[in-house]
Amino acid sequence: MGLFSRNPVVPVLRFTGPIGMATPLRPGLALASLAGPIEKAFSLSRLPTVALVVNSPGGSPVQSNLIFRRIRQLAKEKDKRVYVFCEDIAASGGYFLALAGDEIYADPSSIVGSIGVISAGFGLDKLIDRLGIERRVHTAGKDKGALDPFRPERPEDVALLKELQRDVHDVFMNAVKERRGGKLVGAEEELFSGSFWSAMRARELGLIDGIADLRSKMQELHGHKVRLKAVPMAPGGLLSRFRRLPGFHTITNDGFAFGPSLADDLISAVEARALWSRFGL
Repeated sequence: MGLFSRNPVVPVLRFTGPIGMATPLRPGLALASLAGPIEKAFSLSRLPTVALVVNSPGGSPVQSNLIFRRIRQLAKEKDKRVYVFCEDIAASGGYFLALAGDEIYADPSSIVGSIGVISAGFGLDKLIDRLGIERRVHTAGKDKGALDPFRPERPEDVALLKELQRDVHDVFMNAVKERRGGKLVGAEEELFSGSFWSAMRARELGLIDGIADLRSKMQELHGHKVRLKAVPMAPGGLLSRFRRLPGFHTITNDGFAFGPSLADDLISAVEARALWSRFGL
């Protein structure tokens, strides 16, 4: 329909939720599941335009970079211009996805930025001492048990984590400079501090190009008869969603049952909720 429609058609990819993190009834954003829809979006229309809608608080830096790179590869191969529209939030890995756009727009109330790296956990060593629990860990390799939450934190473990975070942060910062270099305003100490801003401030800093919504911008570019064609993102349909429900099991030929763990689902849901709540959402 897209190639033969009388009206111009703009393919729309919608990236919603945490990146690389599975939650109940919704897979996390990852290249493995998004490669097909992304490819389709760049082949759906004759217009030189693809639109991305981003609403994500972040997640996996690896998956953020993989998705970002695939979009830029296809944009170059297909000679398409990518327009990104931030909704509630495009922060951390969500902003990394937004960098795939040649132009980035947001709602006045959108939250944008958080160009940094975070690692969070709990120290439970005092708790197990209080409960009289003895932790037994045997490793080959002196750092194999680094950052074990049931053991006291070691300075050398923290130093190792900090070094890793710096490397990941460098990848993120380099992507921002590559995509927004000539538009950035302000000191790097502010831009790359991990802070986040309203869309209005993000525009002043050069992190986005303006305040606009998807339909209005596409009508401005391609006329009022433009059609927005959403590219389906969810793999597998309804049955696969039921299979992710707690308590749903599949029986194999050898008689064993397997299914998602309720504990895993709950942990994923808590982690995802924590990502959104960092930004007051």
